[in-house]
Amino acid sequence: MNSISDSVKHLIIINAIFFLATLIFGEIIYNLFSLHYFENPRFEIWQPLTHMFMHGNLNHILFNMFGLWMFGSPLEKMWGRNKFIYFYLSAGFGAALVQMLVYYYQFNSVSSEIYQLGYGFNTIDKLLNEGLYDSRILNQINESSLISLVQSYNSSMVGASGALYGILVAFAIIFPNSELFILFIPFPIKAKYLVPILIFGDLFFGFSSYSVGPIAHFAHLGGALTGFLLMWYWQKNQFNKNRWDL
Repeated sequence: MNSISDSVKHLIIINAIFFLATLIFGEIIYNLFSLHYFENPRFEIWQPLTHMFMHGNLNHILFNMFGLWMFGSPLEKMWGRNKFIYFYLSAGFGAALVQMLVYYYQFNSVSSEIYQLGYGFNTIDKLLNEGLYDSRILNQINESSLISLVQSYNSSMVGASGALYGILVAFAIIFPNSELFILFIPFPIKAKYLVPILIFGDLFFGFSSYSVGPIAHFAHLGGALTGFLLMWYWQKNQFNKNRWDL
């Protein structure tokens, strides 16, 4: 069985501490450290980092920490501590950035339509904070768009999934023929096939109205893209991992 590496172990401990703090203190911790839309008053500068250590429920943290142990440990043993931590955090930041850009697009596309109809800031403010709006707006803008506006503004993103997707991409590039098992599929799938399947799944769910829950699919894609770009850059420039072993 794959032994756990030092940094992965420490990351799991930090995630566990944040999860226990959320269980004990509830919404105070959740609102303080989860990632909110940057125009929301609950947004804080540290949240792009701290959201990576927050999780919504027990299954969420168990799944992510299992993946971190399974795929992160081999990478840290190969790269060393500093390079691995840099990669992990970069993928997490990339995930947050892409998801925030999606929220920004959703929020501004709908709010621009409302302004074009002649409504002012007060209309949007009342919609966001009280859930109230002039029903005549529905003659021009459908209700699902209004819901998208409110959800983007009030979003709170948590989880290590974005960083984990970057780890998965790196694992598939370095160990493409490793055979992996996934739930509900009774046969192993090579990493070079499984990871693209997961990514295309997020593309489908991200751009469609279907979803299996409140999942930030574009954060997964952002983490995967960041991981791919880092791997491409390092391989292209023959990155020397010893520079990171300080």
